[in-house]
Amino acid sequence: MKPKTLIIGSSGKTGSRILSKLKQANYPVRLGSRKAEPSFDWENPEGWEKALQGINQVYISYQPDLAVPSSLKAIQSLVQVCQKNEVKRLVLLSGRGEPEARACEQIVQNSGLEWTILRSSWFLQNFSEGMFLDSILEGKVLFPRVAAKEPFVDLDDLCDLAFDSLVTDKHKNKLYELTGPELVSFKDVFQTIAKTTNQLILFEELPLDDYLVTLRKLGLPDDVLWLIDYLFRTVLDGRNESVTNDLELALGRKPKDFQTYVKETAKSGIWKIQEKVS
Repeated sequence: MKPKTLIIGSSGKTGSRILSKLKQANYPVRLGSRKAEPSFDWENPEGWEKALQGINQVYISYQPDLAVPSSLKAIQSLVQVCQKNEVKRLVLLSGRGEPEARACEQIVQNSGLEWTILRSSWFLQNFSEGMFLDSILEGKVLFPRVAAKEPFVDLDDLCDLAFDSLVTDKHKNKLYELTGPELVSFKDVFQTIAKTTNQLILFEELPLDDYLVTLRKLGLPDDVLWLIDYLFRTVLDGRNESVTNDLELALGRKPKDFQTYVKETAKSGIWKIQEKVS
């Protein structure tokens, strides 16, 4: 009998991809989201028991990020409910270079359950599905001044590994540090997108403190500002300026490179800047 998977974050960038892969392979799934029935809400632990009944394995994507202080208690509590409901396997999406994420990883590793840790770099899809898309479509990107380069990872590659971790035993009790094949600066990403789409995308760098002031004036809440400050000041301090071959070894093929991602995504038209009507 095929195991039944609870996908926490089933409407997110990784969860939706994993959901699609499991459905196509005819694996039973349960959506882990606030809108699902039974619902899964990180802010409502009382509902976790019902969401985990009859579940054999769980894909865990914590929102907004394992770096936030509340993550440790949440992951500990979730593991306890999983143990109580005789869940067999956990697959945790983690963040590279985050001490808080490593603490959460250790909770999963010490759970007595089967586990796989996917410790990931920043996603390439943040530029086409996430936090940077709106700026690209505005044709003007304000960005904190960051010297470090990042080995961006492609989400389709990551989710292929997550799927394989759920449907095979090949990755049982393994930790993977996932990167793309090269280091790229954020500025180069935006400039390459502009060049590939043949569009003008202005790029302005600000000191991080000035950038945060700008975001505050735009109405971003304090918790979001805190996370942005943490990620750019701490995680992007150069500690992640290295490439691993974990993804290639795990998948048996080379991960998608940055240029290929940009070319493929540009063809979709997602980055086409609409002309403003005066």
